[in-house]
Amino acid sequence: MPGYYKNKEKTDECLSADGWLASGDVGQVFPNGSLKIIDRAKNIFKLSQGEYIAPEKLENMFIKSEWIGQIWIYGDSLRDHIISFVVLDLDRIKKYCKDTGKENTAALTEDVELK
Repeated sequence: MPGYYKNKEKTDECLSADGWLASGDVGQVFPNGSLKIIDRAKNIFKLSQGEYIAPEKLENMFIKSEWIGQIWIYGDSLRDHIISFVVLDLDRIKKYCKDTGKENTAALTEDVELK
């Protein structure tokens, strides 16, 4: 693209001096020259040891589990690990209780088989 229409400032933000477009995407270039878009740069954070994490990609993988109702992954550039907050799927827990004959009470959090 030649640039943003009548907006030199935006054009300068996204086009480098050698003409490359900074799309805001993060990609991986393979030895055969192909490119895989991994995520948006704004959706990625770096941990203290330099590892980049795409939390949305991980969340989308984990949410496929029948056991997970909601998940949120968080990381901090001052730490070398991520954490996740997971809400179990209530319908799946009810089915587990019915199938195993266990009661859906607070004691269920200590159930080794469920864990």
